[in-house]
Amino acid sequence: MSSEVPAFPPTHLVFREDAYLDRAEGTVTGFHEGMLILDRTLFYPASGGQPSDFGTIRHPDGHEIPAEGLRYLDAAKTVIGHALPEGEDAARWQGARVAMTLDFARRHALMRMHSALHLLSVALPYPVTGGAIGTEEGRLDFDIPDSGLGKEEITARLVDLIATDAPIRDRWISEDELDANPGLVKTMSVKPPRGAGRIRLVEIEGLDLQPCGGTHVARTGEIGRVVVTNIEKKGRQNRRVRIAFA
Repeated sequence: MSSEVPAFPPTHLVFREDAYLDRAEGTVTGFHEGMLILDRTLFYPASGGQPSDFGTIRHPDGHEIPAEGLRYLDAAKTVIGHALPEGEDAARWQGARVAMTLDFARRHALMRMHSALHLLSVALPYPVTGGAIGTEEGRLDFDIPDSGLGKEEITARLVDLIATDAPIRDRWISEDELDANPGLVKTMSVKPPRGAGRIRLVEIEGLDLQPCGGTHVARTGEIGRVVVTNIEKKGRQNRRVRIAFA
């Protein structure tokens, strides 16, 4: 990560305001290491086990490029880069007012899976050592010698949690408030980004509250049916639990 990146103003994250929005506009404010920097973006960049969104970015002259390979460019996760395809003329984009269109079907699948994995951390209340979110399946790794539970029992717990149709919303706390409540952080391998002065929490009403920067559905009932497909032993005290949409 370059020390020059913080010179750019923070990218306005449209997906934080409305994860269901599939179209937005923004202005190209600069470039960094082959990536466009916009004043605002519709697209979620790869982070915390959730992959980047897909979509398109259209120039006012009608020329389009794919929105892929997005990433945060600074440690505080405030500036987002949008990869330019090889051979693309960066100069044509400078200052352009662009139209962004999201592949919402893919985003929605990732939202459903991400929310399901938060519920998996409720069904198995142990420290999380890793995870990955996909459009059809996902996984969490737990620091636990033996869950004592089989696939069917964990699946049943997930089904019951999803059936509560609990609202899912976000709120913010200061970094000092997080320091005073370290138990909010479930993940051992991924810590919330520091430097922006505040931390986003995702709350599943009555069930879960933890720091998270990703996109989620509005209610647990929207997740649909999921099943535990495998439980793998990855070490003496590590179990990898995989889930998939049924």
